[in-house]
Amino acid sequence: MNEVRTYTDEHAEAGVNAELPEIETWPNQYHGYQIEIEMPEFTSVCPKTGLPDSGTLTLTYTPRERCLELKSLKMYTLAYRNLGIFQENVVNRVLQDVVKATDPVQATVVGDFAARGGIRSRVTASYTRQPK
Repeated sequence: MNEVRTYTDEHAEAGVNAELPEIETWPNQYHGYQIEIEMPEFTSVCPKTGLPDSGTLTLTYTPRERCLELKSLKMYTLAYRNLGIFQENVVNRVLQDVVKATDPVQATVVGDFAARGGIRSRVTASYTRQPK
């Protein structure tokens, strides 16, 4: 029997505007280098099915004046554990919040999500600071 799946605007917007812990920063002392942070135990929840999504988030950024404080980043990512949000929105929301916190030269977030139903996905979102 084929089940009809209807995805609504509510599903698409789920989690996008959720209140999450603040990502703290500290003053950068050097310039011209890149930081890569891997979060191999990332989890969230599919807003349509309620099934868990898990995978690895990799954040790569070139700091300007602020660097991410790792404990606050951990608490921030743990807040997704019970949050209904699509994988694509996870990656874009994390990028948005990192850019807001650090105003980096550039940043990229890659979500490498575990297979579900024989399908695996990788979502990439990037930001490059525009000269003012």
